[in-house]
Amino acid sequence: MRPMDGAQPKFARHETFHARYGWFRKACTLGSKDSRVFTRDDAPVVVGVGKTMVRVIRFRGASAKLIKVDPKSPSKRFSRYAPTEVGLAPFGDNGWDSYMEDPGTLWLLHWLLLESPSQLPAWWLAFNEFHPVEFSDSDPEETVTHQLESSADWPLLDRSSIKKDISVQLRTYAPTEGSSRAATDDVLDCPLRELILLGHSCVSGGYRITLGRTPTLPPSILGLAALKIHRSHQHSESDLMDVLAQVTKQIDSLELVAMTGAVQLTWSGEPRIIARQILSDYYSSPDLLGIAAGAQRVRNGLGGGE
Repeated sequence: MRPMDGAQPKFARHETFHARYGWFRKACTLGSKDSRVFTRDDAPVVVGVGKTMVRVIRFRGASAKLIKVDPKSPSKRFSRYAPTEVGLAPFGDNGWDSYMEDPGTLWLLHWLLLESPSQLPAWWLAFNEFHPVEFSDSDPEETVTHQLESSADWPLLDRSSIKKDISVQLRTYAPTEGSSRAATDDVLDCPLRELILLGHSCVSGGYRITLGRTPTLPPSILGLAALKIHRSHQHSESDLMDVLAQVTKQIDSLELVAMTGAVQLTWSGEPRIIARQILSDYYSSPDLLGIAAGAQRVRNGLGGGE
C-alpha cells in the first residue's frame, strides 16, 4: 500500500509532546459538551492547559478518530469538533471504559491511530514499512524519509518534521529507564507504553521491537481490526488465525472460510454494526464489568476524579 493510500500528509502536529494519560478521554468529553471548545478564545481556561497543549489534545482526539471536524463549521480556523461514535463508545457519559482501565481500550486506540486514513504518516510508515528488530532512533527516520521521497504523490516536507514525529512515536511506545518507579510512571505519563510494543535492547542499548504473542490483546479488538481491513490473507501467522477463530465463535455473523487455498474473514450484515457488536460484547463481559466496578469503588473511596 502506498503512503497516500494509508495516511494523510500531516506532520509535526504533536508539538513534540507525546500523549499523556487522560488526553484521549478529555478530547472526546470536551468535544461532546461544546463543539467550539478547542477554538474558543478562552480554550486554555476551559481545557485547563496551555494554548499549545489545547492544539495537541485536539490533534490527539482527531488522530485517534475520537472526534472529527463538523463539516458545517463556519471556517477552517474556527472548526467545530464533534465526538465520533467510536469515541463516545468508551468515553461517553455511559461509556464502556471511561478511565481506560481495560488494556483492550489501549489496543483499540493504537488501532484507531494507525487505521487508514491515518493522520500520523510517519508512524504509519514506521509500523508498516520498517522491519529491523533492533534499531537506533535515526533508523526509522531514514526509512520513513526514503519512503516519502520515493512517493510522487506526497508533497516535499522538512526532514525535521519527520524527525519530530519519530521522536514522539518512540517516546509514546518505548518505556523509560533508570528509575525504580519507571513502570508506574510510564503508564501515568503515556498509557500506550503499557502495550509493550517497544523495549530497549540489552545488547545495542537502542530500541527493540517486542516479538511473539501479545497476551493483553483481546481477540475482539483484533477481530474488529480484521473486519475493518476486510480480510486476512493466506500468509497470516497461525497465532492470528487462532485469535480470529475465537472471535468467529463469539460473533455469529463472522466466519473464517478457505477459498482457493486462501483463508478469508467473511461476514453477513453491515460491517459497522458488526464492529459495534464486537466491542459491545467485549466490554459487557462479566469479567470486565467486575473489574470496572472494582475500579469505580476505588475511585469513590479516593473522592473520584480523573
